[in-house]
Amino acid sequence: MTKPKTTPITPELYDYVLAHNPPLDAVQRDLVEQTHRLFPDAAVMQSAHEQGPLLAFLARLIDARHIVEVGTFTGFSALAMAQALPKDGTLIACDISEEWTAHARRAWEQAGVADRIDLRIAPALDTLRALPAEPHIDLVYLDADKPGYIAYWEELVPRVRPGGLIVADNVLYSGQVADPAATGSAWAIREFNDHVRADERMEAVMLTVADGVTVARKR
Repeated sequence: MTKPKTTPITPELYDYVLAHNPPLDAVQRDLVEQTHRLFPDAAVMQSAHEQGPLLAFLARLIDARHIVEVGTFTGFSALAMAQALPKDGTLIACDISEEWTAHARRAWEQAGVADRIDLRIAPALDTLRALPAEPHIDLVYLDADKPGYIAYWEELVPRVRPGGLIVADNVLYSGQVADPAATGSAWAIREFNDHVRADERMEAVMLTVADGVTVARKR
C-alpha cells in the first residue's frame, strides 16, 4: 500500500494555510459567519474557506465567462466565482431552496455581482437539460445531492467546451469512499468517482482539499 505524503492538518496549520491564501473579503466573511450562525446544522454544506479562492483562481486561469454551479446553498462559492468573472460573464446557480438562497441574493447584491448570477430555483436536472446543447460552459462547480452527481455529470460534460473544467466537491465523503461496503451518499460518491475515472471525454485529478475535490478538464 502506498504511504500518504499528506501532512496532517492541525487547527494551527489550517490557520497558516488560510493566512497564505487570498483572504476572504468583507462580504464573503460576513456570509460565512452568517451561515454558521443561522444554519448551524446545515453549515457543513458550505464550501471550505480555501475553496472560494481556489474556484476564483480556476475561473481566472481559464478566462471563464460562462459558469454553472449545481448546489448553491447560501451562495459563498457562487460569490467567489462571480467576482472572478468579467462584467459580461454569467453564472447559472442551481438550487431548490428559496430560504437558503435568499441569503445568497443579499450577499451578491452587497458585493455588486448580482447582475452576473442567474439563480434558478428548480430541480437541477431540469435546469441543466434546458441549457443549450452545444459546448459553451467554461467552468462547473458540482456540490449538490450526492446521488445526483452522475446524472448531473452526464448533462454537463457535453455542454462543457474543450479545455473547460468540472470541479466536484466532497469526493472523499469524510473518508467513507474507501469502504467497499459504503452505503447511501458515500456509495453514490464511490460510484461517481469510478464514473469520472472511466470517462475518456475528460481528464481528472482528485485532490485532498477539504473533503476532497476532483478537477476534471474536457479533452
